[in-house]
Amino acid sequence: MPGGRLSDQDRRDIASGLAEGLGYAEIARRLGRPTSTISREVARNGGPDGYRADHAHEATGWRARRRRPAPPAELPVAAGAGGRDPEAVRGFVEQFAALMVQTGLPRMAARVLACLYTIDAGALTAAELVERLRVSPASVSKAIGYLEGLTVVRRERGPRRGERYVVDDDVWERAWTTSARANAMWADAAMQGAEIFGATTTAGARLDRAGRFFARLSDDMAGGPTEAAVGDALTVLAALVHASVPLTVQQLATGLGWPPDRVTTALHDAEQHPNITGPVALRRAASGTYAITARLDRLTATQRESLGHRR
Repeated sequence: MPGGRLSDQDRRDIASGLAEGLGYAEIARRLGRPTSTISREVARNGGPDGYRADHAHEATGWRARRRRPAPPAELPVAAGAGGRDPEAVRGFVEQFAALMVQTGLPRMAARVLACLYTIDAGALTAAELVERLRVSPASVSKAIGYLEGLTVVRRERGPRRGERYVVDDDVWERAWTTSARANAMWADAAMQGAEIFGATTTAGARLDRAGRFFARLSDDMAGGPTEAAVGDALTVLAALVHASVPLTVQQLATGLGWPPDRVTTALHDAEQHPNITGPVALRRAASGTYAITARLDRLTATQRESLGHRR
């Protein structure tokens, strides 16, 4: 049948054609097959001089069985362990891993984390993970490395030789902290870009909005600054407004009667938490001085242009 698999009879016809000295094109025409199908069949089964129909048929069947994918791995669950329904447990673990994949975790990392998190001991060796998940050691190693980078899995020395991989009870808190830290890094980078491009440019305004968004997100995830920290930041802003000129950390410290470290912390909080500064923003100059500027994101482009003409 053209386009389908070669049958045992097709292979016998190929062998007969080769014995008659026919070329691949003629054999293909007789069988109603593409010439490439015949040439590949002969090449992978002994060539023109060594082709045997029965051997070719058996070899093709063996290759097909070898390529057949293994059934999906199922996590073994002890029957009745702790009064649990093994099928319900297995279904939950698979669903748990699938949810992690949907939220952005690589599939193998999700399977490893779901496996570790639902084990009562909360720890397994690499060999145990390989056995339970029915995957290669390299796959487990790569997944563990990824999860360690997220600080949701750690290694510990096992009771015997070797290491175990552990998921602590506070894994989600640490993942949350890691995410908050990453958002703060994005905020710093975006705000730096806004300064470089200029807040009045399209690119600068875009970066400024991104920086403020990530800063707010990081603040919300980290719980935000304390009331005392907010008070110090607002005091520093008030000092800069009152001075009407850019000031250094030392000048602010002298004027406020504070230690320089306290001023530095207050300036940092004012930069990192723009939601507490209202309609103004802290601007840091290359000379190391600080000044107050209006938050241009509060105004539309039309409003900025109109007000600029009134200067």
